[in-house]
Amino acid sequence: MNVRHSAAVLAAAVVIGAAAPAVAADSSPSASPSRAFPAELYGGTDPTYDGVWRQSLALLAQDTVGVKPAKGAVDWLLGQQCANGAFAPYRADTTAACGAKTPVDTNNTAAAVQALVALGGHDAATGKAVSWLKSVQNKDGGWGYAAGGASDTNSTSVVTGALAAVGEKPEKVLKDGQSPYDALIKLALPCKDDGAGAFAFQPDKKGTLVANADATAAGVLGSLGKGLVVSPAKKASDAKCADGGYPTPQQAAANGAAYLTKALAKDGHLKSAMPGAEDQPDYGNTADAVVALAALSGADAARKPLGWLEQNSAKWAEQSGPAAYAQLILAAHATGTDPRDFGGADLVEQLNATGPAPQDSAKAADKAADKAEKKDTKDDSPFGVWWYVGIFLVVGIGIGFLLSGRKKGPQA
Repeated sequence: MNVRHSAAVLAAAVVIGAAAPAVAADSSPSASPSRAFPAELYGGTDPTYDGVWRQSLALLAQDTVGVKPAKGAVDWLLGQQCANGAFAPYRADTTAACGAKTPVDTNNTAAAVQALVALGGHDAATGKAVSWLKSVQNKDGGWGYAAGGASDTNSTSVVTGALAAVGEKPEKVLKDGQSPYDALIKLALPCKDDGAGAFAFQPDKKGTLVANADATAAGVLGSLGKGLVVSPAKKASDAKCADGGYPTPQQAAANGAAYLTKALAKDGHLKSAMPGAEDQPDYGNTADAVVALAALSGADAARKPLGWLEQNSAKWAEQSGPAAYAQLILAAHATGTDPRDFGGADLVEQLNATGPAPQDSAKAADKAADKAEKKDTKDDSPFGVWWYVGIFLVVGIGIGFLLSGRKKGPQA
Protein backbone atom coordinates (compact mmCIF):
# COMPACT_ATOMS: atom_id res chain seq x y z
CA MET A 1 0.00 0.00 0.00
CA ASN A 2 1.10 3.55 -0.48
CA VAL A 3 3.10 5.41 2.12
CA ARG A 4 0.77 6.34 4.93
CA HIS A 5 2.34 9.71 4.85
CA SER A 6 1.21 10.55 1.31
CA ALA A 7 -0.18 13.94 0.57
CA ALA A 8 -3.37 12.32 -0.70
CA VAL A 9 -4.07 10.65 2.63
CA LEU A 10 -3.04 13.79 4.47
CA ALA A 11 -5.52 15.83 2.45
CA ALA A 12 -8.29 13.32 3.12
CA ALA A 13 -7.55 13.33 6.83
CA VAL A 14 -7.66 17.11 6.98
CA VAL A 15 -10.97 17.24 5.13
CA ILE A 16 -12.68 14.78 7.45
CA GLY A 17 -10.93 15.96 10.61
CA ALA A 18 -9.08 12.71 11.25
CA ALA A 19 -5.73 12.42 12.97
CA ALA A 20 -3.28 13.72 10.39
CA PRO A 21 -0.87 11.09 9.12
CA ALA A 22 2.74 11.95 8.59
CA VAL A 23 4.06 13.44 5.39
CA ALA A 24 5.48 11.36 2.57
CA ALA A 25 9.20 10.79 2.15
CA ASP A 26 9.14 12.71 -1.12
CA SER A 27 7.55 15.71 0.55
CA SER A 28 9.60 15.77 3.73
CA PRO A 29 11.59 18.89 4.41
CA SER A 30 15.13 18.75 3.10
CA ALA A 31 17.84 18.00 5.60
CA SER A 32 19.49 21.12 6.97
CA PRO A 33 23.22 21.33 6.19
CA SER A 34 23.84 22.04 9.87
CA ARG A 35 21.89 19.03 11.08
CA ALA A 36 23.21 15.51 10.79
CA PHE A 37 20.79 12.59 10.73
CA PRO A 38 21.72 9.08 11.85
CA ALA A 39 24.14 7.32 9.51
CA GLU A 40 22.12 4.11 9.96
CA LEU A 41 19.00 5.73 8.50
CA TYR A 42 18.05 5.41 4.85
CA GLY A 43 17.61 8.67 3.01
CA GLY A 44 19.04 12.11 3.59
CA THR A 45 15.88 14.10 4.28
CA ASP A 46 14.36 15.04 7.63
CA PRO A 47 13.03 11.82 9.22
CA THR A 48 10.65 13.59 11.62
CA TYR A 49 7.57 12.43 9.77
CA ASP A 50 8.63 9.24 8.03
CA GLY A 51 11.85 7.85 9.53
CA VAL A 52 10.49 4.52 10.78
CA TRP A 53 8.25 4.08 7.75
CA ARG A 54 10.97 4.52 5.14
CA GLN A 55 13.43 2.46 7.17
CA SER A 56 10.91 -0.37 7.41
CA LEU A 57 10.17 -0.32 3.69
CA ALA A 58 13.87 -0.22 2.83
CA LEU A 59 14.62 -3.22 5.05
CA LEU A 60 11.62 -5.13 3.69
CA ALA A 61 12.65 -4.49 0.11
CA GLN A 62 16.24 -5.55 0.75
CA ASP A 63 15.14 -8.73 2.46
CA THR A 64 12.75 -9.49 -0.39
CA VAL A 65 15.59 -9.48 -2.93
CA GLY A 66 17.99 -11.44 -0.74
CA VAL A 67 20.10 -8.53 0.48
CA LYS A 68 21.14 -8.70 4.13
CA PRO A 69 20.71 -5.18 5.56
CA ALA A 70 23.39 -3.50 7.62
CA LYS A 71 23.17 -4.48 11.28
CA GLY A 72 23.23 -0.82 12.27
CA ALA A 73 20.17 -0.12 10.13
CA VAL A 74 18.20 -2.88 11.85
CA ASP A 75 19.41 -1.80 15.29
CA TRP A 76 18.32 1.76 14.53
CA LEU A 77 14.79 0.58 13.80
CA LEU A 78 14.68 -1.53 16.96
CA GLY A 79 15.92 1.43 18.97
CA GLN A 80 12.96 3.52 17.85
CA GLN A 81 10.46 1.30 19.69
CA CYS A 82 8.82 2.58 22.85
CA ALA A 83 8.60 0.46 25.98
CA ASN A 84 4.90 -0.20 25.34
CA GLY A 85 5.73 -1.69 21.93
CA ALA A 86 4.57 1.20 19.75
CA PHE A 87 6.62 3.19 17.24
CA ALA A 88 6.51 6.88 16.42
CA PRO A 89 7.63 8.20 13.02
CA TYR A 90 10.95 9.30 14.53
CA ARG A 91 12.51 9.69 17.96
CA ALA A 92 15.64 11.81 17.83
CA ASP A 93 16.56 10.96 21.43
CA THR A 94 15.92 7.30 22.14
CA THR A 95 17.49 7.54 25.59
CA ALA A 96 14.42 9.45 26.75
CA ALA A 97 11.42 7.31 27.62
CA CYS A 98 8.30 7.67 25.49
CA GLY A 99 5.58 9.70 27.17
CA ALA A 100 2.01 10.76 26.60
CA LYS A 101 3.16 13.31 24.03
CA THR A 102 5.23 10.86 21.98
CA PRO A 103 3.35 10.65 18.64
CA VAL A 104 3.18 6.88 18.34
CA ASP A 105 0.87 5.54 15.63
CA THR A 106 -0.47 2.35 14.12
CA ASN A 107 1.06 2.78 10.67
CA ASN A 108 4.71 3.06 11.65
CA THR A 109 4.23 0.32 14.24
CA ALA A 110 2.67 -2.07 11.73
CA ALA A 111 5.32 -1.36 9.10
CA ALA A 112 8.11 -1.96 11.61
CA VAL A 113 6.48 -5.26 12.61
CA GLN A 114 6.40 -6.45 9.01
CA ALA A 115 10.05 -5.54 8.47
CA LEU A 116 11.31 -7.12 11.69
CA VAL A 117 9.32 -10.31 11.14
CA ALA A 118 10.76 -10.65 7.65
CA LEU A 119 14.31 -10.22 8.94
CA GLY A 120 13.73 -12.77 11.71
CA GLY A 121 15.02 -13.02 15.25
CA HIS A 122 13.03 -10.15 16.72
CA ASP A 123 10.06 -11.91 18.29
CA ALA A 124 10.21 -9.93 21.52
CA ALA A 125 9.98 -6.60 19.72
CA THR A 126 7.26 -7.69 17.31
CA GLY A 127 5.27 -9.37 20.08
CA LYS A 128 5.18 -6.14 22.10
CA ALA A 129 4.23 -4.15 19.02
CA VAL A 130 1.34 -6.45 18.11
CA SER A 131 0.09 -6.39 21.70
CA TRP A 132 -0.01 -2.61 21.53
CA LEU A 133 -1.83 -2.69 18.19
CA LYS A 134 -4.46 -5.01 19.61
CA SER A 135 -4.88 -2.75 22.62
CA VAL A 136 -5.87 0.20 20.41
CA GLN A 137 -8.24 -1.66 18.08
CA ASN A 138 -11.51 0.20 17.59
CA LYS A 139 -14.95 -1.22 18.35
CA ASP A 140 -15.69 -1.55 14.64
CA GLY A 141 -12.70 -3.90 14.30
CA GLY A 142 -10.43 -1.40 12.57
CA TRP A 143 -7.71 1.10 13.38
CA GLY A 144 -7.13 4.80 12.87
CA TYR A 145 -3.73 6.36 12.31
CA ALA A 146 -3.48 7.40 15.96
CA ALA A 147 -4.79 5.39 18.87
CA GLY A 148 -8.45 6.23 19.36
CA GLY A 149 -8.83 7.83 15.93
CA ALA A 150 -11.66 6.81 13.65
CA SER A 151 -10.90 3.69 11.63
CA ASP A 152 -9.61 4.22 8.11
CA THR A 153 -8.90 1.79 5.29
CA ASN A 154 -5.17 2.46 5.07
CA SER A 155 -4.42 2.03 8.77
CA THR A 156 -6.66 -1.01 9.13
CA SER A 157 -5.00 -2.65 6.14
CA VAL A 158 -1.39 -2.10 7.20
CA VAL A 159 -2.20 -3.40 10.69
CA THR A 160 -3.93 -6.43 9.16
CA GLY A 161 -0.72 -7.10 7.25
CA ALA A 162 1.27 -6.94 10.48
CA LEU A 163 -1.10 -9.37 12.18
CA ALA A 164 -0.77 -11.81 9.29
CA ALA A 165 3.03 -11.45 9.35
CA VAL A 166 3.24 -12.69 12.95
CA GLY A 167 0.90 -15.60 12.23
CA GLU A 168 -2.32 -14.13 13.59
CA LYS A 169 -5.58 -14.78 11.77
CA PRO A 170 -7.09 -11.32 11.22
CA GLU A 171 -10.65 -12.66 11.32
CA LYS A 172 -10.03 -13.80 14.87
CA VAL A 173 -8.64 -10.49 16.12
CA LEU A 174 -11.90 -9.11 17.46
CA LYS A 175 -13.12 -6.08 19.34
CA ASP A 176 -16.77 -6.17 20.35
CA GLY A 177 -17.21 -9.07 17.95
CA GLN A 178 -15.86 -7.11 14.97
CA SER A 179 -12.76 -8.05 12.97
CA PRO A 180 -10.52 -5.96 10.72
CA TYR A 181 -12.36 -7.44 7.75
CA ASP A 182 -15.65 -6.13 9.10
CA ALA A 183 -14.17 -2.64 9.33
CA LEU A 184 -12.86 -2.80 5.75
CA ILE A 185 -16.12 -4.07 4.29
CA LYS A 186 -17.94 -1.13 5.87
CA LEU A 187 -15.53 1.23 4.11
CA ALA A 188 -16.14 -0.32 0.67
CA LEU A 189 -18.45 1.26 -1.91
CA PRO A 190 -21.16 -0.81 -3.62
CA CYS A 191 -20.91 -1.81 -7.28
CA LYS A 192 -22.94 1.07 -8.64
CA ASP A 193 -22.69 4.79 -9.24
CA ASP A 194 -19.36 6.62 -9.11
CA GLY A 195 -16.45 4.79 -7.56
CA ALA A 196 -18.08 1.38 -7.89
CA GLY A 197 -16.19 -1.18 -5.83
CA ALA A 198 -13.63 1.24 -4.45
CA PHE A 199 -12.69 1.75 -0.82
CA ALA A 200 -13.04 5.11 0.89
CA PHE A 201 -10.36 6.37 3.25
CA GLN A 202 -13.04 7.19 5.84
CA PRO A 203 -16.65 8.36 5.65
CA ASP A 204 -16.86 12.12 5.18
CA LYS A 205 -18.62 14.40 7.66
CA LYS A 206 -21.98 13.38 6.24
CA GLY A 207 -21.15 9.71 6.49
CA THR A 208 -20.74 9.36 2.73
CA LEU A 209 -18.11 7.04 1.29
CA VAL A 210 -15.98 8.63 -1.43
CA ALA A 211 -13.76 6.51 -3.65
CA ASN A 212 -10.04 6.84 -2.94
CA ALA A 213 -7.49 5.06 -5.12
CA ASP A 214 -4.82 5.05 -2.42
CA ALA A 215 -7.23 3.56 0.09
CA THR A 216 -8.45 1.07 -2.52
CA ALA A 217 -4.99 -0.34 -3.19
CA ALA A 218 -4.51 -0.70 0.56
CA GLY A 219 -8.00 -2.13 1.03
CA VAL A 220 -7.48 -4.87 -1.54
CA LEU A 221 -4.38 -6.10 0.28
CA GLY A 222 -6.02 -5.76 3.70
CA SER A 223 -9.09 -7.68 2.59
CA LEU A 224 -6.85 -10.45 1.30
CA GLY A 225 -4.99 -10.56 4.61
CA LYS A 226 -1.78 -9.55 2.83
CA GLY A 227 1.05 -7.33 3.97
CA LEU A 228 3.35 -5.01 2.06
CA VAL A 229 5.24 -7.89 0.43
CA VAL A 230 3.28 -10.23 -1.86
CA SER A 231 4.07 -12.73 -4.57
CA PRO A 232 1.98 -13.14 -7.73
CA ALA A 233 -1.29 -14.92 -6.93
CA LYS A 234 -0.94 -18.66 -7.53
CA LYS A 235 -4.68 -18.98 -7.98
CA ALA A 236 -5.82 -15.86 -9.76
CA SER A 237 -9.24 -14.37 -9.04
CA ASP A 238 -11.13 -12.17 -11.45
CA ALA A 239 -11.31 -8.49 -10.64
CA LYS A 240 -15.06 -8.20 -11.10
CA CYS A 241 -17.36 -6.04 -9.04
CA ALA A 242 -20.36 -7.89 -7.65
CA ASP A 243 -22.86 -6.98 -4.97
CA GLY A 244 -24.62 -9.59 -2.93
CA GLY A 245 -25.57 -8.61 0.56
CA TYR A 246 -22.71 -8.40 3.06
CA PRO A 247 -19.67 -9.23 0.89
CA THR A 248 -16.90 -11.56 1.92
CA PRO A 249 -13.43 -10.05 2.31
CA GLN A 250 -12.41 -11.83 -0.91
CA GLN A 251 -15.28 -10.21 -2.81
CA ALA A 252 -14.49 -6.80 -1.34
CA ALA A 253 -10.93 -7.25 -2.61
CA ALA A 254 -12.19 -8.24 -6.07
CA ASN A 255 -14.47 -5.21 -6.15
CA GLY A 256 -11.59 -2.92 -5.24
CA ALA A 257 -9.36 -4.50 -7.87
CA ALA A 258 -12.08 -3.93 -10.47
CA TYR A 259 -12.10 -0.24 -9.59
CA LEU A 260 -8.30 -0.03 -9.88
CA THR A 261 -8.31 -1.87 -13.20
CA LYS A 262 -10.78 0.63 -14.61
CA ALA A 263 -8.86 3.60 -13.22
CA LEU A 264 -5.64 2.33 -14.80
CA ALA A 265 -7.13 1.33 -18.14
CA LYS A 266 -6.60 4.59 -20.03
CA ASP A 267 -3.14 5.83 -19.06
CA GLY A 268 -1.65 2.95 -17.09
CA HIS A 269 -1.24 5.09 -14.01
CA LEU A 270 -3.30 6.60 -11.21
CA LYS A 271 -3.61 10.34 -10.81
CA SER A 272 -2.76 12.52 -7.85
CA ALA A 273 -5.50 13.53 -5.43
CA MET A 274 -3.61 16.63 -4.30
CA PRO A 275 -5.51 19.87 -4.89
CA GLY A 276 -4.16 21.54 -8.00
CA ALA A 277 -2.31 18.42 -9.16
CA GLU A 278 -5.22 16.22 -10.16
CA ASP A 279 -3.82 15.69 -13.67
CA GLN A 280 -0.40 14.63 -12.41
CA PRO A 281 0.60 10.95 -12.18
CA ASP A 282 0.71 9.37 -8.74
CA TYR A 283 3.71 7.06 -8.93
CA GLY A 284 3.50 5.66 -5.41
CA ASN A 285 -0.18 4.78 -5.63
CA THR A 286 0.39 3.23 -9.04
CA ALA A 287 3.10 1.00 -7.57
CA ASP A 288 0.74 0.00 -4.78
CA ALA A 289 -2.00 -0.75 -7.30
CA VAL A 290 0.41 -3.09 -9.10
CA VAL A 291 0.97 -5.00 -5.86
CA ALA A 292 -2.76 -5.16 -5.13
CA LEU A 293 -3.72 -6.40 -8.60
CA ALA A 294 -0.94 -8.99 -8.65
CA ALA A 295 -1.97 -10.25 -5.21
CA LEU A 296 -5.53 -10.91 -6.37
CA SER A 297 -5.30 -11.70 -10.07
CA GLY A 298 -1.67 -12.50 -10.81
CA ALA A 299 1.12 -10.71 -12.61
CA ASP A 300 -0.64 -10.33 -15.96
CA ALA A 301 -3.36 -8.18 -14.38
CA ALA A 302 -0.70 -5.61 -13.43
CA ARG A 303 1.38 -5.57 -16.62
CA LYS A 304 0.14 -2.24 -17.95
CA PRO A 305 0.79 -0.13 -14.84
CA LEU A 306 4.03 -2.01 -14.22
CA GLY A 307 5.21 -1.19 -17.74
CA TRP A 308 4.29 2.45 -17.21
CA LEU A 309 6.34 2.55 -14.02
CA GLU A 310 9.34 0.96 -15.74
CA GLN A 311 9.28 3.72 -18.32
CA ASN A 312 8.40 6.70 -16.16
CA SER A 313 9.29 6.30 -12.49
CA ALA A 314 13.08 6.84 -12.49
CA LYS A 315 13.08 10.57 -11.83
CA TRP A 316 10.35 10.28 -9.19
CA ALA A 317 12.24 7.57 -7.32
CA GLU A 318 15.49 9.54 -7.44
CA GLN A 319 13.79 12.60 -5.99
CA SER A 320 11.72 10.69 -3.44
CA GLY A 321 14.36 8.39 -1.97
CA PRO A 322 14.37 5.02 -0.21
CA ALA A 323 10.63 4.52 0.29
CA ALA A 324 10.04 5.08 -3.43
CA TYR A 325 12.76 2.63 -4.46
CA ALA A 326 11.30 0.14 -1.99
CA GLN A 327 7.79 0.53 -3.40
CA LEU A 328 9.07 -0.14 -6.90
CA ILE A 329 11.04 -3.18 -5.74
CA LEU A 330 7.93 -4.56 -4.03
CA ALA A 331 5.90 -3.93 -7.20
CA ALA A 332 8.53 -5.78 -9.23
CA HIS A 333 8.54 -8.65 -6.74
CA ALA A 334 4.75 -8.91 -6.82
CA THR A 335 4.85 -9.45 -10.58
CA GLY A 336 7.92 -11.66 -10.80
CA THR A 337 9.92 -8.86 -12.46
CA ASP A 338 13.66 -8.44 -11.96
CA PRO A 339 14.16 -5.30 -9.81
CA ARG A 340 17.80 -5.21 -10.91
CA ASP A 341 16.67 -4.52 -14.46
CA PHE A 342 13.62 -2.33 -14.02
CA GLY A 343 13.31 -0.29 -17.18
CA GLY A 344 17.08 -0.53 -17.40
CA ALA A 345 17.65 0.55 -13.78
CA ASP A 346 19.01 -1.48 -10.88
CA LEU A 347 16.54 -0.58 -8.14
CA VAL A 348 18.38 -2.67 -5.57
CA GLU A 349 21.66 -0.86 -6.13
CA GLN A 350 19.86 2.49 -6.04
CA LEU A 351 18.11 1.65 -2.78
CA ASN A 352 21.30 0.37 -1.18
CA ALA A 353 23.04 3.63 -2.07
CA THR A 354 20.60 5.63 0.08
CA GLY A 355 21.74 4.08 3.36
CA PRO A 356 24.41 2.05 5.11
CA ALA A 357 26.02 -0.64 2.99
CA PRO A 358 24.36 -4.06 3.34
CA GLN A 359 26.30 -6.68 5.26
CA ASP A 360 27.37 -8.62 2.19
CA SER A 361 28.53 -5.43 0.50
CA ALA A 362 30.37 -4.35 3.65
CA LYS A 363 32.16 -7.71 3.85
CA ALA A 364 33.13 -7.47 0.19
CA ALA A 365 34.44 -3.94 0.76
CA ASP A 366 36.44 -5.07 3.80
CA LYS A 367 37.98 -7.94 1.83
CA ALA A 368 38.91 -5.60 -0.99
CA ALA A 369 40.44 -3.16 1.47
CA ASP A 370 42.42 -5.93 3.17
CA LYS A 371 43.67 -7.17 -0.19
CA ALA A 372 44.71 -3.66 -1.22
CA GLU A 373 46.43 -3.10 2.13
CA LYS A 374 48.38 -6.33 1.81
CA LYS A 375 49.38 -5.40 -1.71
CA ASP A 376 50.50 -1.94 -0.59
CA THR A 377 52.46 -3.47 2.28
CA LYS A 378 54.19 -5.84 -0.08
CA ASP A 379 54.97 -3.12 -2.60
CA ASP A 380 56.26 -0.76 0.11
CA SER A 381 58.52 -3.38 1.68
CA PRO A 382 62.30 -2.84 1.44
CA PHE A 383 62.25 -6.29 -0.09
CA GLY A 384 59.68 -5.42 -2.73
CA VAL A 385 59.71 -6.30 -6.38
CA TRP A 386 62.48 -3.85 -7.38
CA TRP A 387 64.73 -5.26 -4.66
CA TYR A 388 64.31 -8.67 -6.28
CA VAL A 389 65.01 -7.21 -9.71
CA GLY A 390 68.18 -5.64 -8.34
CA ILE A 391 69.29 -8.94 -6.79
CA PHE A 392 68.79 -10.76 -10.06
CA LEU A 393 70.77 -8.09 -11.89
CA VAL A 394 73.62 -8.32 -9.40
CA VAL A 395 73.56 -12.07 -9.46
CA GLY A 396 73.44 -12.02 -13.23
CA ILE A 397 76.41 -9.68 -13.40
CA GLY A 398 78.32 -11.84 -10.91
CA ILE A 399 77.62 -14.98 -12.85
CA GLY A 400 78.76 -13.20 -15.99
CA PHE A 401 82.04 -12.26 -14.39
CA LEU A 402 82.56 -15.81 -13.13
CA LEU A 403 81.82 -17.34 -16.50
CA SER A 404 84.04 -14.79 -18.23
CA GLY A 405 86.89 -15.56 -15.83
CA ARG A 406 86.57 -19.30 -16.37
CA LYS A 407 86.72 -18.93 -20.11
CA LYS A 408 89.83 -16.77 -20.08
CA GLY A 409 91.69 -18.81 -17.52
CA PRO A 410 94.77 -17.56 -15.64
CA GLN A 411 96.86 -14.83 -17.26
CA ALA A 412 100.34 -15.71 -18.56
